[in-house]
Amino acid sequence: MKKIHTRAKRKLYAATHIKHVKRLGRNKPKAFKSEEKALEWAKKNSLKDFELRNLREKGKPKIKFVIKN
Repeated sequence: MKKIHTRAKRKLYAATHIKHVKRLGRNKPKAFKSEEKALEWAKKNSLKDFELRNLREKGKPKIKFVIKN
């Protein structure tokens, strides 16, 4: 594996004296700032069966995209 520079390791919170191993990406739920953006994304990805939930009660909305299975 290619050597990574110390600054890059610090950015990844990896120890400088240990070889770097790639972290596995997590599958997070998708969130949007508006319903229009969420619906546009769903149409683009051709998703049919889904639900939109607002995660915030006050202030700016944060719409969570939930796929029903």
